[in-house]
Amino acid sequence: MPCLFGSRRRMSLIAVEDLSIRYRANTVLRNVDLTVEPGEIVTIVGPNGSGKTSLLKAIIGAAEAAAGVITKKPGLRIGYVPQRLHIDPTLPITVERFMRLLGRVNRAACTSALEAAGVPDLLKRQMSELSGGQFQRVLLARALIGKPDILLLDEATQGLDQSGSAAFYRQIETVRRDTGCAVLMISHELHVVMSASDRVICLNGHVCCEGTPAVVASAPEYRALFGTGTGGALALYRHDHDHDHTHLQDAKTTEAAE
Repeated sequence: MPCLFGSRRRMSLIAVEDLSIRYRANTVLRNVDLTVEPGEIVTIVGPNGSGKTSLLKAIIGAAEAAAGVITKKPGLRIGYVPQRLHIDPTLPITVERFMRLLGRVNRAACTSALEAAGVPDLLKRQMSELSGGQFQRVLLARALIGKPDILLLDEATQGLDQSGSAAFYRQIETVRRDTGCAVLMISHELHVVMSASDRVICLNGHVCCEGTPAVVASAPEYRALFGTGTGGALALYRHDHDHDHTHLQDAKTTEAAE
């Protein structure tokens, strides 16, 4: 009898095949393929209206696909960090209480998640007192409580300044290193987020190009959308962080059919 274990392939956490999304007569995504493997950080970039958020919504089941298939690994645990979350500033609610709204969550779990998000001292703070950066870290901690296999981030640093965004994405790298969870994130902050990624997927209604940050930054399709200015910032950021990315995979640039 042949050995089944020797031929068994690792299953992708998420596999998107030939996905199209339409809102009435408007096609926002067409023929999109995407995979996320265990432990990797994948970033989706693209101009406004390119379908980035629609793709993420389809993955979590909040948007209906017009065509294509989305497959998730059985039992997949997903942590989600939204683009924004409004809490009435007059509402008296502590960070701990906010995190325990998820259900049966004890204080130890809240404390552990806040430590993983890099804000261990916020447990008793009022949500209304938090800075923008602290608020996003609490949302990250809330997403980590369930010990997810993958984190989904939808422009989670919108509204933060450049240093706050850089610190947040470095924390994401730390979370991946310490927990082994994969990350699929959307961002418009190309100079920071591309260097925190193993793979980058550039969307503009379809997949324009994909690969490692360096491959995508030099791709003609990417430069046609964003220009060449990101390359310098990418190189400077990588200079200090290359040692943290020795596991980057080679990838080829692909051009989507029109």
